[in-house]
Amino acid sequence: MQHKMRRFKQLLPEAETKEILRMATHGVLSLVDADGMPYGVPLSFVYDGGDIIYFHCACAGHKIDCISANASCSFCVVAQDLIVPEEFTTYFRCVVCFGRVTIVSDREELEKGLLLLAEKYSPGIDSEAEISRFINNVAVLRLEITGMTGKESIELTRSRP
Repeated sequence: MQHKMRRFKQLLPEAETKEILRMATHGVLSLVDADGMPYGVPLSFVYDGGDIIYFHCACAGHKIDCISANASCSFCVVAQDLIVPEEFTTYFRCVVCFGRVTIVSDREELEKGLLLLAEKYSPGIDSEAEISRFINNVAVLRLEITGMTGKESIELTRSRP
């Protein structure tokens, strides 16, 4: 269940929230393992502009075990974090997504996720040979976003026109 944001005046507009997801280079995927222990892991990602985020990872490991036990997750991206010591605060912008993460099994979607990642992190470079070389040895994760909130510091909110 997604909770309402308490400081709703600091809520970013949806377009700005999506732009942060589009531009950010990494975030922290938070999962829960079979024993109920939380696990947060920093990952590179790509946002499809709608309601899907793709990641790639090894085919086995703690992340895969967590997802197999419990698909619920959150994903946090920090777009700005300017420390302002004299004000005892930070000027921040961030996005938190909620949803379910699954391991992609469909070959076409697997290729799509890898291509989107390659276009984001290696723009203008033909990635087909690299994808073909590793496609059988990599997992692609698909986070289906069921909710997301973008938030900024009150100081940034107050500076808006």
